[in-house]
Amino acid sequence: MKPRFLFLCTGNSARSQMGEAFLRAYAGEHFDVFSAGLEPKGEILPIIQTVMSEVGLSLEKQYSKSVNEYLGKMTFAYTVTVCGGAEEKCPRVFLSMGKHLFWPFKDPAALTGTQEEILAGARTIRDQMDRKIRDWLVEQGIAPAKIA
Repeated sequence: MKPRFLFLCTGNSARSQMGEAFLRAYAGEHFDVFSAGLEPKGEILPIIQTVMSEVGLSLEKQYSKSVNEYLGKMTFAYTVTVCGGAEEKCPRVFLSMGKHLFWPFKDPAALTGTQEEILAGARTIRDQMDRKIRDWLVEQGIAPAKIA
């Protein structure tokens, strides 16, 4: 059985979704990857779908979901909170199981400006997450797979 890996955020509409997609693409043979939100928005932000498709990753099989889908039903080897809000409010049950990592990234939903400026900001966050996940995998002795 592969270790389970959870990306946790507040809304599960952007950062945690990107983390789920990247880790699944890079190391899905090593981990079962999930994401969830403390207060899920019910959708993945369209701009996140756009910037992820630019790097060859589709989010069409992912959806915004509550952490309650997993509480008491699943244990995780790794729980990564990707925002300060989730870090502060994260149910301690997740932080007491396996390894807890805090990888804070700026919130794409909070980006302001023109559509092009928002898109550029979302790309920057995407690229930061991409780099962090690949670097973490290398630290674990796992060579990230190539994205098709």
